Amino acid sequence: MLVAAGILMSGCQDANGDRKPADSPPEVGFVTVAYNNVPQIVELAARVTAFEMSEVRPQVAGIIQERMFTEGAVVRRGQTLYRIDPRLYAATVNQARANLASAEATAEAARIRAERLAPLASLEAVSAQDLTDAQATARQAEAAVAQNRAQLETANINLGFTRVPAPITGRIGRSLATVGALATLNQAEPLAVIQRLDPIFVDMQQSSADLLTLRRALSAGGMVPAAAQVRLLLEDGSDYGLTGSVQFSEVMVNQNTGTVTLRARFPNPQGQLLPGMFVRARFAQAIDTRAILVPQAAVTRDAKGEATVFVVGADNKSARRTVVANRTQGADWVVTSGLAPGDRVVVQGTGKIEPGATVRAVPASTPQTIATPGTAPPAGAPAVTPAPGGR
Repeated sequence: MLVAAGILMSGCQDANGDRKPADSPPEVGFVTVAYNNVPQIVELAARVTAFEMSEVRPQVAGIIQERMFTEGAVVRRGQTLYRIDPRLYAATVNQARANLASAEATAEAARIRAERLAPLASLEAVSAQDLTDAQATARQAEAAVAQNRAQLETANINLGFTRVPAPITGRIGRSLATVGALATLNQAEPLAVIQRLDPIFVDMQQSSADLLTLRRALSAGGMVPAAAQVRLLLEDGSDYGLTGSVQFSEVMVNQNTGTVTLRARFPNPQGQLLPGMFVRARFAQAIDTRAILVPQAAVTRDAKGEATVFVVGADNKSARRTVVANRTQGADWVVTSGLAPGDRVVVQGTGKIEPGATVRAVPASTPQTIATPGTAPPAGAPAVTPAPGGR
């Protein structure tokens, strides 16, 4: 019996003769969660659109005699771009001017005649009808003067249209008409296209269902609108560098795509953004004031794909809890349901615990205290027993 007792006593000692500590609950590190203001970031497909665009079209017909700009250059509003043969329109101006002079002479004669007949009619030297006819003729002559003056003004306007100006300030593209081409009043193709590229618009497409969900969340509380500062990812994946701002949202849904167009305005001093370019736009559409951030190491997925975490209760027992975590922010999951402020979420040691197990919870990243052989660990600190051989 003494030999058996000695064998049992030796079995409770390690190779150095030290007694092994009794089994203790597994130690886990936890974080206490709280509500945070978390921006709701969306990333949308977008296309660049010119801030202003104008098609240069002729307003009179004629042969183009001269192109007066450099293709691809910046042109100013009112700058002459093309010159159309003006001879026909100059002749029309001269004719209208002559007609106006003739009408003015006729009107002058009619007025003088009516003035001379007025005293004679009072003396009954002429009939009252003659005076009435003379006065009517004078008024008709004055109307003819006004008509001819308007025709002269029209002729001058048409003569001015022989110099085709730039409607806006911007960068002009290639010329779609050459010297010697016939410009017509209602031609289908413009002579050139001018686009203003600084600033510039970016049109984003968002699902109408997502927009409806956002509006309901804003009206229900817990979310507040965010100042929509937009960042762009270019076609090569690089960041544009400059930020823009959302200007407005369309009030109708595209029937073919089921999306709503949101327009943002960006500075474009270097001309890096070009109309028609596809980009990705990222911006905070709202701020969730009741979101909880949980480190990614604490969240696992079950067989159904649902997110779960371990929490430590007041009795130091672990429990598995299903949460809603559909997006990340930096190194954290954004949990919108399943947790409450003050919950202790396990972030370290999740692989060595089971639901309902008693654990020893310490704040995350607390350093462990290694006990020296033959001594008990300090109260409240985890004991780590050295490996056999002192290693």
